[in-house]
Amino acid sequence: MRNIKLIIEYDGTAYCGWQVQPNGRTVQEVLEEALARMLGAKAALHGSGRTDAGVHARGMVACFKTDSTVPLRAFREGLNCLLPGDIAVREACEVPLEFHPRFDAHAKHYRYTMLLDDLRSPLSRLTAWRVKGKLDVEAMRAACTAFVGEHDFAAFRASNCAAKTTVRRIYSMELVQEGRLLHLDIKGSGFLKNMVRVITGTLIEVGQGKKSVEDVARLLKGGDRQQNSGMTVPPQGLCLMQVYYPEGKD
Repeated sequence: MRNIKLIIEYDGTAYCGWQVQPNGRTVQEVLEEALARMLGAKAALHGSGRTDAGVHARGMVACFKTDSTVPLRAFREGLNCLLPGDIAVREACEVPLEFHPRFDAHAKHYRYTMLLDDLRSPLSRLTAWRVKGKLDVEAMRAACTAFVGEHDFAAFRASNCAAKTTVRRIYSMELVQEGRLLHLDIKGSGFLKNMVRVITGTLIEVGQGKKSVEDVARLLKGGDRQQNSGMTVPPQGLCLMQVYYPEGKD
């Protein structure tokens, strides 16, 4: 038996997220169908986490077990021949049988991209969220520092988040400006449902002068989503960039 690890890139626009669900087409479902065609048997994919409808990925990690002797290169090339244009396998490698992409993950890197423009951009509409008006980016950068470290992020999650604990550790958080695009890069131990999108919405309100760094600190201390933390920004600006594992685990 072999445990095959895949690094997957996808445009999530047409999908109801990563994980198989009854109410729509998902990335995991499409990949499992391609695997079944390639192997002639069903193979269950285990992902490093979930992404919501409309969210993208450059570095989703998933594994499946198989007794096939197909060469690793053939897994990548063969799957890419069977997958639609908005999903691609970037890498395929063999890992120890006990490796699990979710439970062994040490950290994840997400990026949320904002388009700072009063005019809409047809070419950016599926990968960035347009924010009208000027933002105080330096104030937003100052607010980023409040999130770094271990905190209770209960105020920065979806109302239907079912996580058993809301404590997470943020290793780094920075804003990178690239012309009209403003990227929020956030690396942490794990993320609650909609957490990055709520954090982004809160930072935008800081940039608009509607909230202060002190307000962010109060929200982190209070731990209540009803305390008027920021809006949940739309999904199309969010991308899972990379999943990290301890040395030797992958």
